[in-house]
Parts: sequence; C-alpha cells; structure tokens
Amino acid sequence: MQDSFLNSNFDLSHYLNNKRDITALALRKVIKTYFSDTRLSSAMQYSLMASGKRLRPVLCMAAAETVGEINDDVISTACAIEMIHTYSLIHDDLPPMDDDKLRRGKPTCHIQYDEATAILSGDALLTLAFEILSNPPSLKNAVTQLQVIKAIARAAGHNGMIEGQMRDIEAETIPASLDELKKIHHLKTGALIEASVISGALLAGGTTQAVKQLKIYAGNIGLAFQVIDDILNVEGDADKMGKATGTDVSRNKSTYPGLLGMEKSRQFATELSNNALHALDIFGNKAVPLSALAEYIIQRER
Repeated sequence: MQDSFLNSNFDLSHYLNNKRDITALALRKVIKTYFSDTRLSSAMQYSLMASGKRLRPVLCMAAAETVGEINDDVISTACAIEMIHTYSLIHDDLPPMDDDKLRRGKPTCHIQYDEATAILSGDALLTLAFEILSNPPSLKNAVTQLQVIKAIARAAGHNGMIEGQMRDIEAETIPASLDELKKIHHLKTGALIEASVISGALLAGGTTQAVKQLKIYAGNIGLAFQVIDDILNVEGDADKMGKATGTDVSRNKSTYPGLLGMEKSRQFATELSNNALHALDIFGNKAVPLSALAEYIIQRER
C-alpha cells in the first residue's frame, strides 16, 4: 500500500489517473486478445475506450486496497465491470431509450455507427464481460469468483440495473415519489457501483464485516452519484460533461431537483456522502482513497 494513503496529503487526482491507466492498459489487453478486425469489434472498442471517469473500476481497486491489495483478479474484474457499464450506456443512448447524441464528448455509438450495430456491440460487451469473469487470471478461490459473478450478474440484471432503467422509463408518465425515486436509482445506478466495491473487497480477501461496511458505503455513494447527476443535468456544463444537459426536463423524468429542489438535493447528496464516510470508520487510514472518492462524487462537475 502506498504511503500517501496514510496522511492527509492524499492526491486524489494522481490516484484516479493511476487507476485509470491500469484500467486502460488492461482493457487494451482485452481488446488485443478478444477483438477482431470487424465492424462489431470496432464499435465495441469505440465505446469502451472513449474517455470516461472509470469510476467503477477505480472503486473496485480502491475497495481491494482497503482490505488487502490489488491483484490480477481484481483488475480483470474491474475491466469486466467497465464493459458492463459501457454496454448499459450504449443501450441507454439509443432512440427508444434516452435518444442521446453525445457520450463522453463523442457521438454516441448509434450515431457513429448505426442502431443495429450499437445494439449488437452492447450485447457483445455484456456477454464478453461474463466470459472474462468466468476465466480469472487466478483460480485460487473459485468459490469467491462465483460470489463475484453472482453479485455482478444480479446488479446488472432484471433485479438491478435493467429493472432500474425500466422503472425510470415508467416514471416519465407516472411521476415517482421520493422513496420510489431512491429505489429506481439504487437499481439503475447504485447496484453496479455496489457490486464494484463488493467484488474488489471479496477478491482481496475482505472479511464478512469488512464487506458489510463497504456495502453500506457503496449504497450511499451510488445514490449520491445519481443525485449529483440529476443536479448536473440542470446546471452542469455540457462541454465538461461530454453530454447534453437539460434533457431530464424535456423527457419528463423524475429527478431529485424536481422533487426536492436544488438546495435540498445538494443537502441530500452531502448527507449520503457523510453516511458513506461513517461506514469507513473501521478501516482507518486504509480507507483514505474511498473517503476521497466519496467526496469527489458530490463535488464533481461532470
């Protein structure tokens, strides 16, 4: 573990760049191993390697460092999670869903290629992610790997992200209450963030108590991330965000600013972040990166 974790001068920017570089290198290895010279692979690579926050892989690695250390299985799993996240973005951007034209500062996959290619590239990334998860670099603990696969599959599936997307669409015609909105975003956004954190902790040998506390942390930052997303859709800088703003209102989406107003939404995000930080108390200085990431989530501008 790096010495910078143990003092108050922790450099989050350096940490993020380091973990993003690790993710990018590992993803390039995936591309070299699994992709071919086809239109489908080109579309997959186009979306997967677009500049992004890589928050889920970073959280996976940070959780591993909180309870132990990063290993090859953690990095491989972090890549698979990013592939699942990318698939979800490709599909979310499609005309029947959010009909977005920009993602990560570039034309969305269906604009750069076409709708059929975008659908298939998303499907392919999702499927490949589970091929990678089922073929970890180390086979030391197959039981743990099965736990990870189950957690990620549940987070990405009809009891997680997909159900959240469905409820989000339904809330465009029947406005959601605050409790309903929390549930929507726990499923749509929070579930995969939670799985990212839990996976990193499990693969690094985290105890049952450690995983329990990290799950509380992840649940709070996952919801906080979506609250800030809703705020940025109202007042964010489209150039910084790499995607259009003002779209939630035009689509009649249920949002935190729409239900609570801007100031109470910010207060709610801060409350969630504080809850997340409290859950990390048992880890002491080992959780400095995760603490910094919780604060980054509510202070981000994109």
